[in-house]
Amino acid sequence: MEQTESAPSMFSLFIKLMKLRVIVLLQITAICAILVHDSLARYDLIDIERTWFDTLWTSTITIIGGTLSAGGSNAINMWYDRDIDTLMRRTQHRPLPQGHLAPITVLLFGIAISVLGSSLFFLLHWKAAFWSFFSVFFYVFIYTMWLKRRTPQNIVIGGVAGATPPLIGWAGAAAASIDSLNPLDLGSPIPWMLFALIFFWTPPHFWALALYRSGEYAKANVPMMNEVKGAKRTVTESKFYCVGLLLLGSVPCFWPSSGLPLLWSFVAGGLTIWYAKSVWGIDIDEPLDENGRMPKAAKSFFRSLFYLGYMFFSLVIISFIPPNWLGILGPLG
Repeated sequence: MEQTESAPSMFSLFIKLMKLRVIVLLQITAICAILVHDSLARYDLIDIERTWFDTLWTSTITIIGGTLSAGGSNAINMWYDRDIDTLMRRTQHRPLPQGHLAPITVLLFGIAISVLGSSLFFLLHWKAAFWSFFSVFFYVFIYTMWLKRRTPQNIVIGGVAGATPPLIGWAGAAAASIDSLNPLDLGSPIPWMLFALIFFWTPPHFWALALYRSGEYAKANVPMMNEVKGAKRTVTESKFYCVGLLLLGSVPCFWPSSGLPLLWSFVAGGLTIWYAKSVWGIDIDEPLDENGRMPKAAKSFFRSLFYLGYMFFSLVIISFIPPNWLGILGPLG
């Protein structure tokens, strides 16, 4: 007798809606921001006392709240994009194209956990909650519903939502020292440098994926840069964003009050050059693979994932080095 494949469980379907693999990288950037803040605080480079319990508490709330809020945003994105998800090989096996869940179920699930997750940040500070709600709003309404199907700059502007985790983590860690009513004031330029790092990283990261999967977005009528302006223009603009990433490595020189050591400039610059080589190496005229995809664009895409992780992890490691060990490469502030 022929065995039929069992239907996936409701739990597994909801996990798929949240896109946890994507969320992991976002959560890493938020936790790294917390660790950098608390390390600088322990070396009195930030005027606030933080215990290891404070770090653990802030990190726990950030992981839970961030996973729920980002997961809810992803679920709402799948609800809205269910028509185009059926047209692309990468998204055809999601719960809605497969008919495993009703659209209203997905929408309500996404709204519920995104609101719950963002609300949890009130346990840390209202600014952490503000940036979490802002991220959900921007990703759902500005990127998914407005930009994605209308402009080749969708990823550029929409990248704001993905760049907020360091702001959220830092606001939660700096809660005792940020009494200003201005949500932009987080008490340090460092979280904004981390925000800019993710923002400049996002276009070349996603455009490499679009080049690798060239043709799929056009089939779904999504105006990705390479489909509208061509592969050459896409690679050229990606290079400009890499230059922006390289300049960010000079942040300690421009913002001496940040407390970041000069060593960070050398590490960030080296890692960015390593990543930028993969962007410069994309050959729009290279033979496509058996699936009609661009191999060197795939290499750049995967290297971009390692690059962002290496940048954040290296900043954490550097921030944990006692300032007196760094000598002339120590804090500029």
